[in-house]
Amino acid sequence: MNQSPAVEQGQHLWSPSKCFAEESNINQFILWLQQQKSMRSCHKVRDYETLWQWSVDHIDDFWLAVWHYFDVQSPTPFDKVLTTRTMPEARWFSGSSVNFAEHILRNERDDAIALYAYSELHAPQTIDWHTLADQVRIVATQLRKLGVKPGDRVAAYLPNSPEAVIAFLASASIGAIFSSCSPDFGVKSVIDRFSQTHPTVLFCADGYRFGGKNFDRRKEARAIVQSLSSVNTVIQLPYLFKTDEVFIADAILWKNIIKQPAVSAESFQFEQLPFDHPLWIVYSSGTTGLPKPIVHSHGGITLEFLKLLGFHMNLKPDSTMFFYSSTGWIMWNIVVGSLITGGAAVLYDGNPAADNGNILWQLASDSGATFFGASPTYVSMMEKLRITPNTSFDLSNLEGILLGGSPVTPESMSWCYQNIKQDLWVTSQSGGTDIASAFVGASPTLPVYAGEIQARCLGVDAHAFDDNGNSLTNNVGELVICQPMPSMPIYFWNDENNARYRASYFEDYPNVWKHGDYFQLNERGGCFIFGRSDSTLNRYGVRIGTAEIYRTVEKIEEISDSIIVNLTLDDGKFFMPLFVSFNNGITLDDRLRDKIRLALKTEYSPRHVPDKIIQIDAVPYTLTNKKMEVPVRKILSGMQVDKAANPDAMANPEALVFFANYAKDNQDYLMHRSAN
Repeated sequence: MNQSPAVEQGQHLWSPSKCFAEESNINQFILWLQQQKSMRSCHKVRDYETLWQWSVDHIDDFWLAVWHYFDVQSPTPFDKVLTTRTMPEARWFSGSSVNFAEHILRNERDDAIALYAYSELHAPQTIDWHTLADQVRIVATQLRKLGVKPGDRVAAYLPNSPEAVIAFLASASIGAIFSSCSPDFGVKSVIDRFSQTHPTVLFCADGYRFGGKNFDRRKEARAIVQSLSSVNTVIQLPYLFKTDEVFIADAILWKNIIKQPAVSAESFQFEQLPFDHPLWIVYSSGTTGLPKPIVHSHGGITLEFLKLLGFHMNLKPDSTMFFYSSTGWIMWNIVVGSLITGGAAVLYDGNPAADNGNILWQLASDSGATFFGASPTYVSMMEKLRITPNTSFDLSNLEGILLGGSPVTPESMSWCYQNIKQDLWVTSQSGGTDIASAFVGASPTLPVYAGEIQARCLGVDAHAFDDNGNSLTNNVGELVICQPMPSMPIYFWNDENNARYRASYFEDYPNVWKHGDYFQLNERGGCFIFGRSDSTLNRYGVRIGTAEIYRTVEKIEEISDSIIVNLTLDDGKFFMPLFVSFNNGITLDDRLRDKIRLALKTEYSPRHVPDKIIQIDAVPYTLTNKKMEVPVRKILSGMQVDKAANPDAMANPEALVFFANYAKDNQDYLMHRSAN
């Protein structure tokens, strides 16, 4: 039995050893700052708290220090660190020229591994830095010969494989703008994304394997190409079938690209790009509308990743990062971006629940991962499967765990200490696709407290605001960012006058980014995310974070998953149903209903107790593993399923059928709803 002992919110779980803290990248940065005689503003910096305060009080000096500390390369000098603090007009390091791929590949060397690649289809691969750089230069040179120019869009419909990494870095190195979708995306979902950005080149695979089952995607790839009139070149990767069959007319086989003559590092020219030249286009989930095409810059991502991965994940040239992801999630970009520190990245294309839930730990052991990423939901699965990684795998290299993707619970953090390692930096970080980074995150110099995110990230002026724009401490408010960040979007693609961009973040508080999460900051700087504010349960003026409900409900042994929404009825009343799925064929009965109600009432308050508890087969999720609370609420409020959610943007679209039927069967009760 590996269930965690009872743990209280805010309970101290770990403190860094003196050696770990002193050798951390953050501490080395502090020591470096103390030696900078020309930067007088940082003379009081001595620890993380004073470093964070300096980073937001003197935001220009902070990012200038990051630039110099990590030796960011630009053949042209910059005029000014920050042109204006007004968002979204803020522009960084004007006049400079930065290429993100160049800052990755400057780590090229013969004696170190860059990529560990695992899949259900192929034998494990290791790719050293020289081989990676060599193949990027070959593909980049061939793209140039095909007429790809800076600013052209290159799209990928590829699995999480080395070829996807190479395609991205090759595109970035010549100034093309990259975007990707995972092959498990449906045709409509892919077209919704790529049709907005008009790629001229498409990399695509013929299929993939997941959970031991083959998925032939040749038909889907053909349909995507036929729908994208902008595509004039298709580069085809035989991934599933491993044949030379060209299933798209005039496609070029990957092997015919990669077998071209090598290009030396000395002769290859990275495109020198303005700091704010577009690097990639990433997309919002698209579950309730057309996905937002979010554009980040070469310079902004270079700076942000050096800071995020160097300081908040403590990655070094001898580190190995592993976070399970697909090419359709921003975490893939971050994993690939971890190469900027000179260490290795681990790729896995397959089912994370394979080998009875042990596969990710096996791969972490095989690769010698030093920093491992998982979601609190994954940890909950581990606990219920009674998996104990510390008894089955060699995790001696592991230094840190990143719990991300959903709000962290005290129990999931405690489980890590009980079942992985006692001396372990267990971090939680929260940000989003919007900034390709975190707003709140971790420091290897700070203690870990149960259920808390350690701190606000450096250079991130994050606060909890009430409705009147007042900053709160020890109370829940809207997560806002009061000063610009280099990795904020430079714009949304095809967004005239930044109208959609402004509407997404800047409508409620003038010149302040409202992210859409409910957030709390305590007196010691610890941070809490309570879920999306548009899905927060508001009953009689009391705001309840859905994360609180899930934390309590999903600790109950019989329950495998849950989702809760709140409907405002037009008679001034509320209806808050809780939907639960169960383990091992268990059926909901009065005993379980009472158990759930008592747990919520005891751990929180009577207001947390749902009006009704209903059994379901599965909770609906997006392709990036987010519970679909808002679409469920809209469906229960009478909206048609196809209007409330895009099934192609879902991991399990069939899960919404239950809610549509429930709304229909309970029409008499729900007809008095308001459009909340």
